[in-house]
Amino acid sequence: MYDLLKGMRIVEGASFIAAPSCGLHLAQMGAEVIRFDMIGGGPDFNRWPLSPEGASFYWEGLNKGKKSIAVDLGSPEGRELVHALIAAPGSDRGMFLTNFPAAGMLAYDRLRQRREDLIVLRVMGRADGTPAVDYTVNSAIGIPQMTGPASLGDEPVNHVLPAWDLLTGAYAAFALLAAERSRRETGKGQEIRLPLSDMAIASLGHIGQIAEVAVSSADRPRYGNDLFGAFGRDFVTRDGLRVMIVAITTRQWSGLVEALEIGAAIKDVETEMNVSFDRDEGMRFRHRDRLDALVAAAVAQRDLAPLAAAFDAKGVCWGPYRTLHEALAEDPDLSVANPLLSMVPHTSGYEYLTPGAAATLVGAERGRAVRAPRLGEHTDEILADTLGLPSATIADLHDRGVVAGPAKDGA
Repeated sequence: MYDLLKGMRIVEGASFIAAPSCGLHLAQMGAEVIRFDMIGGGPDFNRWPLSPEGASFYWEGLNKGKKSIAVDLGSPEGRELVHALIAAPGSDRGMFLTNFPAAGMLAYDRLRQRREDLIVLRVMGRADGTPAVDYTVNSAIGIPQMTGPASLGDEPVNHVLPAWDLLTGAYAAFALLAAERSRRETGKGQEIRLPLSDMAIASLGHIGQIAEVAVSSADRPRYGNDLFGAFGRDFVTRDGLRVMIVAITTRQWSGLVEALEIGAAIKDVETEMNVSFDRDEGMRFRHRDRLDALVAAAVAQRDLAPLAAAFDAKGVCWGPYRTLHEALAEDPDLSVANPLLSMVPHTSGYEYLTPGAAATLVGAERGRAVRAPRLGEHTDEILADTLGLPSATIADLHDRGVVAGPAKDGA
């Protein structure tokens, strides 16, 4: 946790990954992020992975450091409270993060009637308002047909990492802060719509894949574990351990050749093919079958420990293959030795390694990660301090089920 955004307030009404991860990034940089949920929790409140007792580690992870108010959004009074919270006065207020539909109770034009300079960042599935998630976005733009070994033919392979959700969440934080800066200069608010599908399309365009297919009129084939356009793949050591080796830069390639002592064999291939692997990473990919065989044979003659020492000495880019369970047991980067991580007791009742802000602000104090709130943990605080409601009114709202505080069991 840092305090760069101290004093800024973001109201969040969102579920799943993209929008809540945006709020998480902002909270970890010091913003006050107040999320509202239905009493009993929204659609992701019990989403897997779960603790043995049924608490969602997923929800717990995405909502660290936020405040929570639980409201009956089905009631007019509940919706009125949410509208008042979103449009609360103040120069560092009036920013709303959501993935609710563009029409309905949280439509921009409706909210702007309460505050003219309101900023709304709306995460969407597709630009036309139809739903989409990572898996459906990927399937529509060919990612599953580029993933996996060539032997699969046309069988798709779904990627396990929700890349567009995560990228959209990070981009949303950037876009919201850009809009806030613009408001400071112009006094004007705006609605920003950020669809996952557009994030995916833009990303493929940025890295040349749209141009590649448009110009060639052919899809990129599957290359299995080979790194497209450079040298890189998995290899097995003499003691049966698997490592990933990548050589993109000239230094990485020359270091690999020196560490494996295959310079003469590589030179023979260069002479035969009339190429220089030092100067052209594309040639390393084009002739990967020859190079893979040489590297595989050299790696297979060495155990991992001496190979790792040689690689590190020569600046080789490499990494072991581990399961996450193995990494938690072996890798110091996945321990409290890494200032990113700290042991945090959570509302699920479990204490485990928890990341704070991913960036390191050099010279700034890095606070510990803060747990996610209990659902409705800050309901009374928000009603009293943010909306200025008297205690009698708050008690009446509770009595009539318009709002709720945290459940006694900590859920």
